[in-house]
Amino acid sequence: MDALKQKCMEILHNEGINPISSIDFDVNGKVHSLSFEYIIDIYMQASEESRLVFLAALQKAVDAKEMRIEKFFEGMGQLLLMSHLSDKFK
Repeated sequence: MDALKQKCMEILHNEGINPISSIDFDVNGKVHSLSFEYIIDIYMQASEESRLVFLAALQKAVDAKEMRIEKFFEGMGQLLLMSHLSDKFK
């Protein structure tokens, strides 16, 4: 497993979060479920710089305590879905 992905998974483990936990998104009446692990996997396919930004943002979400990790992944999942939908319309 890639070191950055491993670090993301360790953060989930340390926070007591199961990586296969998922978030449901309603897009035009159709429910899409994305697991935390899936979201991490997709972001880990990006450039090295983007991967480091993702990890840093995840760590800040943990450190700040203001934003729950679930909220962080909800936002990241929404970005993935919006990107996917915008690709479909091109």
